[in-house]
Amino acid sequence: MTENSRTGQRLLVVGAHSADFVWRSAGAIAKFVDAGGEATVVALTYGERGESGELWKQEGQTEENVKKIRHGEAERAAGHLGASFVAFDLGDYPLVNDHSDIERLAELMRDYAPTVVMTHPDQDPFNPDHPVAYEMVQKARLMTSGAGVESGFKTAPPSEFLIFEPHQPELCGFTPTVFVDITSAFERKKLAMAEMKAQQYLQSYYAERAEHRGNHARKVTGNKDIRQAEAFMRVVPNVIDTV
Repeated sequence: MTENSRTGQRLLVVGAHSADFVWRSAGAIAKFVDAGGEATVVALTYGERGESGELWKQEGQTEENVKKIRHGEAERAAGHLGASFVAFDLGDYPLVNDHSDIERLAELMRDYAPTVVMTHPDQDPFNPDHPVAYEMVQKARLMTSGAGVESGFKTAPPSEFLIFEPHQPELCGFTPTVFVDITSAFERKKLAMAEMKAQQYLQSYYAERAEHRGNHARKVTGNKDIRQAEAFMRVVPNVIDTV
């Protein structure tokens, strides 16, 4: 993504769990909206079973109440970034790759026609749901991607396809090919992260990661004004007019 105007463009971020978009792409979402674009976040699950440890410490806690709390957290976090939030509530640990759910995601893509799609990498040795989310997004995107070929179903123009940074990139086949300067949006990312009280332990980790990637982005560009950044990996090549 560039610093050019995003007016009329749409970003779709799909996470396996309701907080995934916050840790890995909150700054990029805010910057996209700042540039005039529209952003929608989809959570395939609330992470109610495997990613809500703090909530389950409360006596008498129920799964439905955890979902309700997580929905509110994600909705408020998305609001800080100027994005809308959609929950599929498919159930986590494990998230199951079901054809009807892929078709549901594909239908959303056809209607929304995103110009940029973000999701998890296709491997993660510590999280069973993240690779499933990738497979669902990849299939839905291919089912909707009209590249000038007539089809017997509604299509949308091909989108840019990016992977956001996983918790342990070196174990997930993740190599950054894009850094987004989120310096101007970092305070909003922190506000969004602060909403995720079910996973408070991740807030300092991802604040530090943004600083690390900011350092890397400064080295790549020589721009000393970059303080924080987020890293992404392209799945398909980008096309430019000239080098």
